[in-house]
Amino acid sequence: MTDFLLLAFVFLLAGVVSVPIASRLGLGSVLGYLIAGIVISPVLALLNVDVVSIQHFAEFGVVMMLFLVGLELEPKQLWTMRHRLLGLGGGQVALTTVAVMGAAMLFGQPWTIALAIGLVLALSSTAIVLQTLNEKGLMKSDGGQSSFSVLLTQDIAVIPILALVPLLAMPDLMDVGLATDTHSGTEAHATASSGDTHIDDDHSDEGHGSSISFVDGKPGWQVALITLGAIGAVIAGGSFLTRPVFRFIAMAGLRELFVATALLMVVGIALLMSLVGLSPALGTFLAGVVLANSEYRHELESDIDPFRGLLLGLFFMTVGAAINFSLLFDNLALILGLTVGLMVIKGIVLFILGTVFGLRASDRWLLTLGLAQAGEFGFVLLSFTVANSVIPQSVSELLLLVIALSMLLTPALFILYDKMIAPRYVTSEERETDEVDAGKIIIAGFGRVGGLVDRILRAAGENTTVIDFSSQQIDTMRTFGAKVFYGDATRPDLLAAAGIAEAKVLVIALDDQEQITELVKYARQNYPDLHIVARARNRHHVYELWEAGCRDIIRETFDSSIRMGRSVLEGIGIDRPRAQDMVDAFVEMDRKAMIEVAAHFRTDIPVMENQEYIEKVKEIRGPWEDELGQRMHAIKHGNAPSSEAS
Repeated sequence: MTDFLLLAFVFLLAGVVSVPIASRLGLGSVLGYLIAGIVISPVLALLNVDVVSIQHFAEFGVVMMLFLVGLELEPKQLWTMRHRLLGLGGGQVALTTVAVMGAAMLFGQPWTIALAIGLVLALSSTAIVLQTLNEKGLMKSDGGQSSFSVLLTQDIAVIPILALVPLLAMPDLMDVGLATDTHSGTEAHATASSGDTHIDDDHSDEGHGSSISFVDGKPGWQVALITLGAIGAVIAGGSFLTRPVFRFIAMAGLRELFVATALLMVVGIALLMSLVGLSPALGTFLAGVVLANSEYRHELESDIDPFRGLLLGLFFMTVGAAINFSLLFDNLALILGLTVGLMVIKGIVLFILGTVFGLRASDRWLLTLGLAQAGEFGFVLLSFTVANSVIPQSVSELLLLVIALSMLLTPALFILYDKMIAPRYVTSEERETDEVDAGKIIIAGFGRVGGLVDRILRAAGENTTVIDFSSQQIDTMRTFGAKVFYGDATRPDLLAAAGIAEAKVLVIALDDQEQITELVKYARQNYPDLHIVARARNRHHVYELWEAGCRDIIRETFDSSIRMGRSVLEGIGIDRPRAQDMVDAFVEMDRKAMIEVAAHFRTDIPVMENQEYIEKVKEIRGPWEDELGQRMHAIKHGNAPSSEAS
């Protein structure tokens, strides 16, 4: 018990210390976990910890992550993604496999070993890439969606790869190594006490397969039937059994029982997939897709997500801890060369495919840099190939380091994209800016906010000039007859072409908070008579825009909240006119309080460090609540005229 608690303490302490530091430095949580694993590897060696066994357990975090990804996808979405899945994803797996296979054969490997190496290294890290894309808000971009399509295809490809690998088996396989001799370093590692830092035959089934199998020793047609039956069971169970089961569990009113049931379902599906020789991750992903339309979808997400996060963090720490530095330093030039070579090959393939599929330059670079690494399934496939006498042990040990090192370098590639690639394409147009018609109303941004504003104004007979920077959005809206111009609305020359000097109103409905604030500052400084209506993301953003000179600020969820509050008042028996007067009183009082506090808000320091602002809020809060309460009471009981609050 003490050993377990000590091990848990070491991992938790490393994660709690390293991840916040890495995140604060802009490195991301993934690199923080990897660094934590490297730091604690000497401690784990002293404790004689089998890191690989922990890694097999932690890889269940990937399984949970794909279940949650599946919950976000409806079958209709998968159908709409079919071209990217088959074309972009399939092309990446096939071309990368062939390219890496050719490189391995140049190193003197037989074609069977070279093909196996190509299949192993063609995959990328689903865990790192998806988590990083979500952290950086890039998942919804074209590059993010393309990356997801490729990763999903790779996860699906694990099934045929696992089926193909045994066919490449060479029972009399000699430990040929790489053509560039790794002699003493590899030999030493093979015999040294490094059982805790590499995957060997003893672990080949642990965590990925099972000592019990439904398909071992059976002819191919029976294996196919069992496999199809297992997939059918997952689909049927997800479609017909989960609702009554979760409804029954929900009747107990015990949240922990619901959590246990959610975990039971995920673990059970993963176990079933393992028993029939399929990828547990693919099985749980399929279950997630089936449950995407379920009313319990969001409850499942909230229950599973904490376990996913902890297990993924543990997995990344084990990757860092499993790096064998003695083997790495003995063959440093070779391993670095192989790692860089692999990432260059994969990057070239991805960049070409991105070009063929018409991705914009920034999205091509995101796809290229984001998926250039090898993936966590590479660890699984390597142990499988060694167990089936396909790849020699010495080659496997080197490839383990290449995979781990490429994963370790991935956050650095995302930083390169953030600092050098993305800014370049934000400032330089990839699509030629449209010639913009001048108008008295300019709308910057044509998303869910700007689009509705434009519809209202056009219905009222007003002409608008709408500018948006999303090429895909522009093409979509033009298909439906909307008049939208492509361009960056924060550019002074484009605003001038749109007629901002003669315009009466500028509506700023952009998504990015910083861009909204900067555009308000520019417009107010250069066109002081222009009426600016700006979208605010939250209350603090209102203060920023107020300081920038905007006086017509709309909080994006404020009106919907007010309407919801009015509906609740009506629901408890208050008639519509009085309910409307009550919420009008609240709006008036809220605006009055915000104006009074705005002068004390500072944008250069965090809110909780602004004592002047905090004291002002405390000062007015009591009187504000008293006055509002009195007005509400008067309206509710008919002691005030309805016009009082309007």
